[in-house]
Amino acid sequence: MVEHERSVLDEAWGRIPHTRESQGDQGTFTQTRIERVITLIAGSGSLVLGAQAFAAALGSPDESADWHVPLMGAVFVPLVAMIVTCLIGRFTRVFAGIFAVAFVLTLSLWPLATADGPGPTPTQDPWVFYLVNVATFASIVAFPLTLQIAWTIATPILYGSVRLMQARGEGDYVVTVALDVSFALILGSVLLTLGWMYRSVAANVDQARADAVSSYASAAAAAAMERERVAVAALMHDSVLGALLAAERASTPRERTLAVSMAREALTRLANAEKDALEGSDEPVAASRLADEIEAAAGELGVRLRVNRQLEEGTPRVPGRVARALVLAALQAVANAVQHADARGLAVQLTGTATPGGVSVRVRDTGGGFDIGAIAPDRLGIRGSIHARLAAVGGRSEIDSHAGGTTVTLEWDSGDRW
Repeated sequence: MVEHERSVLDEAWGRIPHTRESQGDQGTFTQTRIERVITLIAGSGSLVLGAQAFAAALGSPDESADWHVPLMGAVFVPLVAMIVTCLIGRFTRVFAGIFAVAFVLTLSLWPLATADGPGPTPTQDPWVFYLVNVATFASIVAFPLTLQIAWTIATPILYGSVRLMQARGEGDYVVTVALDVSFALILGSVLLTLGWMYRSVAANVDQARADAVSSYASAAAAAAMERERVAVAALMHDSVLGALLAAERASTPRERTLAVSMAREALTRLANAEKDALEGSDEPVAASRLADEIEAAAGELGVRLRVNRQLEEGTPRVPGRVARALVLAALQAVANAVQHADARGLAVQLTGTATPGGVSVRVRDTGGGFDIGAIAPDRLGIRGSIHARLAAVGGRSEIDSHAGGTTVTLEWDSGDRW
């Protein structure tokens, strides 16, 4: 029995976490709260039983004087530490495990401590009896299930064994000790069962929650994939179809250069289709940067363009997606002017105001103009690349076309919600 007891003690001691990092991280909503409830109940119950045990220990006649104070220190110091940590909710497993091991060691030394004593009193239990189930509860807090079962069974049996050794085999104590052991076994089994049941329920609840979250994440991913498919389809109509139409109708070197640039832009946007809508960073940029990007993009179309900048001091910075939409819409207007008006009188003006804060881009040409209402449904250069693009970021677009030319106005105000 002694060798088995040592092996169990060694295993239990090895299970006690000795650092903050090694404490059990529940990591789940319900289990964490159940563990907190268990530690609070353990701390409160141990406080009551510990007070009874301490009161009984002060006048204990069982152990000799040389053993009395060391045994009390070995038991009550870790008990107080366990109660405090259970109530505050920190390092509970560490000190609960220390007390569970210390109490079993104290029981093992009880026959030596009482060898020179007057012998047990039939009508009075020793102070260690009040702590038998406290040690059981400590094992429930600190140890895994297998050691909890071992502590629930071994601690009362060990108590009964040392009490009979203290009584020196007198038969009058057998019934009393048997009743004490059976009471401790029944109460310990109830505590162990309740702890296991509540932890199992909490684990099942957390697993169900995790499954629900996983299912929702899968549904959200499927919905995102569908949105992406729709966005890519719209992108195909917007950019690729526009580039194909431009290539089909190109008859001059300038128009062919424009078609090549539109195709390059379409391929770039397709390559960026997996990024957020209206690809690019959303970091706000200075309004003057819009002019720089319009000039650079127009240069790729073979158009030497100088944007007229009229920016008031205090013009707000433009969110990245809005800036990208304004530049692309302006570039579409420039491409239309090149394709349909041969870039006659082409001019671009960027205006920025501080109050109310906002920016606007105007693209003008002096071509022959066109009838907006007569645009064919398959022509998406205006509907998709200008109107829809600006509307998507909370901006506004207006097209004024007559025999003297066409003006495309693109506006965004900093107070707009986009």
